[in-house]
Parts: sequence; structure tokens; C-alpha cells
Amino acid sequence: MKKQLFVLASLTFGVLTSTAQEVKFEEYKLDNGMHVILHKDNSAPVVTTSVMYHVGAKDENPERTGFAHFFEHLLFEGTKNIQRGDWFKIVAANGGQNNANTTDDRTYYYEVFPSNNLELGLWLESERLMHPVINQIGVDTQNEVVKEEKRLRVDNQPYGNLLAEVKERLFIKHPYKGTTIGKLEHLDAATLEEFKAFNKKYYIPNNAVLVVAGDIDIASTKKMIKDYFGPIQKGEPIVRNLPQEDPITQPLTGTAYDSNIQIPAVIAAYRTPSFKSRDAYVLDMISTYLSGGKSSVLYKKLVDEQKQALAVQAVNISQEDYGIYALFALPLGEVSLETLVAEMDEEIVKLKSDLISEKDYQKLQNIAENNFVSSNSSISGVANSLARYYMLYGNTNLINTEIDIIRSITREDIKAVANKYLNPNQRLILEYLPKKDDK
Repeated sequence: MKKQLFVLASLTFGVLTSTAQEVKFEEYKLDNGMHVILHKDNSAPVVTTSVMYHVGAKDENPERTGFAHFFEHLLFEGTKNIQRGDWFKIVAANGGQNNANTTDDRTYYYEVFPSNNLELGLWLESERLMHPVINQIGVDTQNEVVKEEKRLRVDNQPYGNLLAEVKERLFIKHPYKGTTIGKLEHLDAATLEEFKAFNKKYYIPNNAVLVVAGDIDIASTKKMIKDYFGPIQKGEPIVRNLPQEDPITQPLTGTAYDSNIQIPAVIAAYRTPSFKSRDAYVLDMISTYLSGGKSSVLYKKLVDEQKQALAVQAVNISQEDYGIYALFALPLGEVSLETLVAEMDEEIVKLKSDLISEKDYQKLQNIAENNFVSSNSSISGVANSLARYYMLYGNTNLINTEIDIIRSITREDIKAVANKYLNPNQRLILEYLPKKDDK
């Protein structure tokens, strides 16, 4: 499911002594347009079967938001050959595990099995694609599940609506202005025919990539894929013509309230380019420099030394069409939100005027390389990366070459990108406050 916006990831500092091994893969298309990627790794008797669909929250009717996330749940309900409620039982009984997740850009389903159950994984995903049962019982059941998830993860979670408030103000035209979980009243109002139409439009082989990774035999795997997925009918081509945003040239401000919090927060958010842009990689490095761990610039300054903040974070949320770069802070005691913004701005100005030290630069390179290697340290991680790089970046081999982009980033690039995007006239300042008691 979805990660929370401002949760600091654990970062490992230190020089990476090993280099990333090349991930070998083979890719091809079925006649129905389904893209297939195979990765053989016989080091452990495990196999991941996964399907990524190029459909997310940005593809929804603005009056029917939440459909993509809803289908993440709905397509586990059952198929013509899998009784309702049996999907997870079948997986568990055969020594496997499975899950799914949705973003604004894509939906991802996967199973991890002992390699002797590869065929079962392929059959399950082909059933999801070819024979889904979409009926009112399933819709009503999953509607309640989604409502409970929203209550737990958003409505009753401190700062749970923070990202939604930021997106709504940064995006005026593009559907990124909505949330992945959507509006529950839209799901309540939707008809069964609308759900069926959404499935027919987006859950088609020519809008999907199948990845099989792990302890496999290539020839027999190809035959099984052809047998299970080859007969699935190709869908109508999907044409996307999403609106582009006008540049932000004047400062934006806003105020939002949350009844689940007692400590206010302040967010300085900037609209940034797609994660396909090289600049997005640089912004990732800037985030690490500013708030990646207790030795980072903003943590040392605001939390450790000056004791002005309970927490502080810089985060780069990159997506297929645009990104959000956000600075976030919680004040300590009577420190004002304006003071926190000023203190964070001071460090941005330094980035824009001076090169970071060579020592800090090497540290950033080490962390970035370590993170890259770690993301592909498991079979399931490799499967996810292969699907994502093909579907969203249009270049499967980034699983091997992305590290070269990271290594090519210079201190001068960090300075230039900070100057390009992190400007006061290009941002939103949002005060996120405790909700006042209604009198």
C-alpha cells in the first residue's frame, strides 16, 4: 500500500565496497501486446511473478476518483475459476505470498512462490486478467474495505491529509491534484457498469508488463506464458492527453487543519519535473544532503544544535509526469512556523550559492549507490525494478545503467538544480494546523 509522505527512511552511511552486478534479462512482446520480461537467477529456489498495469489515479474520471486503488482490492475477489475468497488461501497453501499496490501512475500485483510453483503464479495472474468476476457483491465488500483503509491511514492518522492538501494546491490542471485513494462518495455513486468499463479499458494485456524473475528455465517459462497469456484478447489502445501545468511564478500560500494533531507543521513545496528527468536524481541527492539522517544539514541545525524543531525533512516525491519537492518541519515549543521556513531557506540559499564540500559529496554518492544496490538485492526487488523501468521510464535497462546517472552527478549539478527549482516564487507555503474546536 501507500507510503506516508514524511517518514524518514533509514540510510546506511559508509563507503560501498562492492559494485552492483549486472542484471541480465530478456524481454519480448506477445501478439496481444503484452510486454514480457524474464530474469533468471538460480541462486535460490524462489520465483516472483508480477504484472504492472499502466493505470493509476491520474487516469480516472475526476468524478470517479479512487478507481485504480479500488481495483487493487477488487481484482483479488475471484475469477471464473477461483472462488470468491479463495485467492489468498491458494497462495498460502502453496507456500507463497502476494500483495499489490497502487500509485498515481501504475498498479502492481505480485506473487512470490517456491520455484516449483511458477506455473501457479502465472495461472493466477492470467486469471486476474482474463476472467475477473466483477459483481455487486465484490464491489460492496471492497467498498467497505477501502473505507476502513481510508479511515485508518488517512482520516484518523496524524498528518494523514498533508500530502493531499499539498497536491491540491500545487496542481491546478493535472490529475495529480487528487489522491490515490480518491473520494469515497465517488465510489459510493459509481455503478457496476462503470467498474466493468474501467476494467475493460485498462486491465488489458497491451497496457501491462509481465515480469518473471528467479529460479526459472527460460524455454519452459516462455511456453507457459504463451499458454496462459497468449489467448487473452488485446484491448483498445489507450490514448493519454493529460493537461500540462502552467509554471508557478508567484508564491502560493495556504492553510489546512487536522483534528488529529496538536503540533502544527509547515511545508514548503515546489513543483518539479518527472522522475525521468536527470534533475530528479539530483533532487534526490539534495534531499539526502538536507535531511538524510542525524548528520544531515537540517537535522543537525534545527533539531540537534538550535533545538527549534521536533522533526525536519526534505523529500523528493517524483512521479511520471511531475514531482513534488517538499521541506517539512514541526516546531519545538514556541518557535514560529515562519522561523522554521527562514532557517530552512538559509540552507537552500547556501546550496544555491556555494558548492557542497567534497566530503559531503562523496557521502551522498555512497548513500545513493548503496540505495541503488539495495533496491535490487532480492528477486522481488529486481522484478519490481524491471517492471517499473519498462513501464514508467521506457527503458528496462535502467536497472543496470541508472547507477551511471547517479555517478555522473557533480557538485556543480547540485548547485544548478537548487537554483533552477528551489526558489521562493516557485513554491507553496502551507501551514498545517490543529483543527480548532467548534464552539
